[in-house]
Amino acid sequence: MEGVSYQRFPKVKIREMKDDYLKFDLRETDASMANALRRVMLAEVPTIAIDLVEIEVNSSVLNDEFIAHRLGLIPLTSDRAMGMRFSRDCDACDGDGQCEYCSVEFHLKVRCDSDQTLDVTSHDLKSSDPSVVPVDVAQYAESGGYDASEQRGILIVKLRRGQELRLRAIARKGIGKDHAKWSPAATVTFMYEPEFHINEDLMETLTLEEKRDWIESSPTRVFDIDPNTHQVVVVDPEAYTYDDEVIKKAEAMGKPGLVEIYAKEDSFIFTVESTGTIKASQMVINAIEVLKQKLDAVRLSEETEEADDQFGELGAHIRGG
Repeated sequence: MEGVSYQRFPKVKIREMKDDYLKFDLRETDASMANALRRVMLAEVPTIAIDLVEIEVNSSVLNDEFIAHRLGLIPLTSDRAMGMRFSRDCDACDGDGQCEYCSVEFHLKVRCDSDQTLDVTSHDLKSSDPSVVPVDVAQYAESGGYDASEQRGILIVKLRRGQELRLRAIARKGIGKDHAKWSPAATVTFMYEPEFHINEDLMETLTLEEKRDWIESSPTRVFDIDPNTHQVVVVDPEAYTYDDEVIKKAEAMGKPGLVEIYAKEDSFIFTVESTGTIKASQMVINAIEVLKQKLDAVRLSEETEEADDQFGELGAHIRGG
């Protein structure tokens, strides 16, 4: 109907937040928006990853392509990625990697001169930009050093006496849609928030043992018995996996309708885990910004189509069409 607005004002509530983990509620919106946000976090939030490798010397057991592939998968801190240019859009360089706007240069030079096997790791990569370094190196700097029991960085290759690896690598801005190495997300999931309605009158007809038996039919610990009132209560609604086991158990006990479980169609529980390239909270913020840019592009396209309808070939000619 013309003139009717379906605008919504989604709300976000943080449940748990760490640098690499975020759990939050997204409410007062629908599944299309929740899934759009999930897909953008996975595939369209930009990060920085090694994209070009020039091998100068490689006498290791791994060939050049193998090493280049391993370098590309090393996660790099990407806090400045949103402000960088894509190399294909940069007009300040010729793509050689020596550009402050679209790329970061790395160098690696390692030679083994002892009888002991030498591990070449991400810690050996030297960056031209202190803000763009391998994630484990950044954590090393914050913690004050590696634990002796831990491996020193992400392993690239192992060298024996006389073997050498010397290379130059260029890291560029990209998105997960182009290659998985640019995806900032280890995993992004959401589920409908469940709503439980326990029929208290029917529940009172069960003995304490029957209540325990019914509770244990759930694969996850969603329900429990209150030690004071002996009533069945919901202790962890998020643990419910929509398996319907408690509903089937109630029917098998001859108590259909003992509990009703609904999925709130406008409320979602998100779980976001980051690879470490950016904080999980920043990933969500960047995803919302990317989503806004995409919606602005759609709005601009609609306005352009309206202009074409109004001015016909003249509007298309003005745009160079």
